[in-house]
Amino acid sequence: MTDTQTMVRTEVQVNGDSYLLAQGQDVDDLRRQIEQAARAGATFVEFIVVGNRATSVLITSHTQVVISSQAVQFDARDNGDGEEPFGGFFDF
Repeated sequence: MTDTQTMVRTEVQVNGDSYLLAQGQDVDDLRRQIEQAARAGATFVEFIVVGNRATSVLITSHTQVVISSQAVQFDARDNGDGEEPFGGFFDF
C-alpha cells in the first residue's frame, strides 16, 4: 500500500461552467463575494483556478452557483500563485 498525499479540491460551477479553485483560495470569502455581487445586481468576482490562472465571472441575481469539495491527489504545482501559471487548459 502506498502513502499518497491528498489535498482538498474545490469546484465552483457558475451557470453550469466548472472552475476548479487553486489551493489557498478562501472559499468562505468567495461565498460572501458571490452573495454580495448577487445582491448588488451585477458585479465581477475574481478567483484563481488550477493552473494558477486568474478568472473573473460576472455574478447577477440570476446566476446559479454551486460550490463542492473533494479530496484529490496532491499536486505541488497547484499553489494558487497567479504570478506562476502552469499547464494548458487540459493539464488537470
